[in-house]
Amino acid sequence: MPVDFRNYDPDSDETPLRLTEGSNAYAILQFLVSNPGQGFTPKEIAEATDVPRGSVGTTLTRLLDRDLVRHKEPYWAIGDDDRLATYSAMLHGLEAAAGAADDWGDWEETAVDPRGRDVDDAEE
Repeated sequence: MPVDFRNYDPDSDETPLRLTEGSNAYAILQFLVSNPGQGFTPKEIAEATDVPRGSVGTTLTRLLDRDLVRHKEPYWAIGDDDRLATYSAMLHGLEAAAGAADDWGDWEETAVDPRGRDVDDAEE
């Protein structure tokens, strides 16, 4: 899609941040949200996320400009923004649901009907 190049500023706060799965910003935020309260160096973030080391600094700066991360030299951490708390809760909820789904695996093979009756009694 063409843009008006004279007015194009990729570092502007008005430029949408791509938080789609597979983007560098997504990978970094997912890592930091999964480690709340901890700070990491760009090198540690690159190693943990497989985001190229040269892209980590640029991405972190853009996230900082949008108040999504915090920075105290040389460490970076997830920000305090309410949007991040919502994102974090959603991420942890999805992980919990995925783990719970494993516990339901063989429920049909049990000898008890979910309504509290024995399976053998229900067939009569």
